Amino acid sequence: MTGSTIPRRTLLAGTLAAGAAAGLPAGIASAVPAGRPGAGSGTPDPRRMLGWAKATWRSLVAMTDPGTGLPADNIPASLAAADRSGYTSPTNIGGYLWSAVVARELGLISSGECTRRCRQTLETVARLRHHEPSGMFYNWYDEATGEVITTWPGDGSRVYPFLSSVDNGWLGTALWVVRNAVPGARKLADRLFSAMRWDMFYNPDAPRPGGLMHGGFYDGETPPGASVFQGNHIGVGPDVWYTNHHYDTTVSETRITSYLGIATGQVPRHHYFAMWRTFPASCDWSWHESQPVGETRTYLGLDVYEGAYRYRGMRIVPGWGGSMFEELMPDVFVPEASWAPRSWRINHPLHVRAQREHGLDEAGYGIWGFSPSSNPEGGYREYGVDALGLNPEGYFSDQERTNYDAGFGDCRPATNPNPDFGDGVVTPHAAFLALAYEPRQAYANLVRLQRDYEGYGDGGFFDAIAARSGTVARRYLSLDQAMVMGALGNAMGRDLLRRAFATATVERRLRPLLAMERFGAGLD
Repeated sequence: MTGSTIPRRTLLAGTLAAGAAAGLPAGIASAVPAGRPGAGSGTPDPRRMLGWAKATWRSLVAMTDPGTGLPADNIPASLAAADRSGYTSPTNIGGYLWSAVVARELGLISSGECTRRCRQTLETVARLRHHEPSGMFYNWYDEATGEVITTWPGDGSRVYPFLSSVDNGWLGTALWVVRNAVPGARKLADRLFSAMRWDMFYNPDAPRPGGLMHGGFYDGETPPGASVFQGNHIGVGPDVWYTNHHYDTTVSETRITSYLGIATGQVPRHHYFAMWRTFPASCDWSWHESQPVGETRTYLGLDVYEGAYRYRGMRIVPGWGGSMFEELMPDVFVPEASWAPRSWRINHPLHVRAQREHGLDEAGYGIWGFSPSSNPEGGYREYGVDALGLNPEGYFSDQERTNYDAGFGDCRPATNPNPDFGDGVVTPHAAFLALAYEPRQAYANLVRLQRDYEGYGDGGFFDAIAARSGTVARRYLSLDQAMVMGALGNAMGRDLLRRAFATATVERRLRPLLAMERFGAGLD
């Protein structure tokens, strides 16, 4: 892909006298979204938002090894170097890179510091062991040494090095952002990005017409019992062991890999329409969450069932688990709402509204924002709104895993259409992602999380909060903090990450494709 460097200050044009008087960087006060009339209480305060950004950046700096420039996966409330997790991933590395760009634009670090940080990280990435024929990286590295992890820190279990399509997708996204937004790191970012072969993951013979992206591949020993097959989609280098699993739903964070493949011209455009919007509505598909409504349309020769789930007077194209980051994380970089007026522009705000209504009205938690995160009781868990996910076993919004089951029309009777929910778990990064579509309500929700719960520390919002028990997951996850930084950067910096990613070439290849489609989303 080609594109011109984006001068730093073009992303923060304009000054508001009140913001200048408050000591805010130029343009921030005027760029904070004010929201729509009636969108809810809580006019966003740019000073408070800048404070959130400062604290969030502090956690990312604390997670980052000063010798390698690689961020750890997570760190507890202590923010102590000795407490870093001991491992990182391509997604974590990418999140740190785009967060550095945001930190520069919000005035948290200088342009020189941003360049130094990005260059150090990229120089380390360039030295990491990786799959050279495809330019792709393994899932887990030691952040202090850069070595590929083969023994898991803590429990000593065996790790089989794996190359994930979605994790490499987020690293590639960050490389493209740095290439266009950090002149001093442009050449190195471009070299790393240009070596990445997205078609290595693309299976044209997948079960869906149009081809799908593999979950990833192993280029060495595979775990016992792994469902894999040998092959090499690019014909360069030896065969690898691909997962039989493919990413086949469009409302998923995994679509970023598809965007990169299409934008680089390595993957055919029709692949975008190969992914399910919903599974079919017929009785022989009645295993998924609820019976969709919609119609079949044809795009680029592929028939697409434009299905949607009904929920509280809305028709929403669901994700697999009904989580906020499935819906909105790619939108942090690809301006989906403006490029896809008949699909994402409708679905994104409806998903946010549905998450809010679930948390406040249906479940009565008093707070909202559901996405995979730390579990306040320990470990990590997938959270979401069950009704917004295709998965019949659900990403649940509460600790009790309360199942929503409205049935499947005449095919399957409802077993629990009006559940009583328990201790709901929200994650702040979900509310930050929602700022783009319900700024007043998302901001008010975040203020409530900071004010009414012990969910905020020196590194910003802790990763998850249980609404009724008040239990807090007192740690910071690199990816989740990077989503916070990305959402704040777009909200306060006039879509700065979208501008950095959506170059003229990217727009030319993706925008007409996204503009074609008409989802079944809307209001009943």
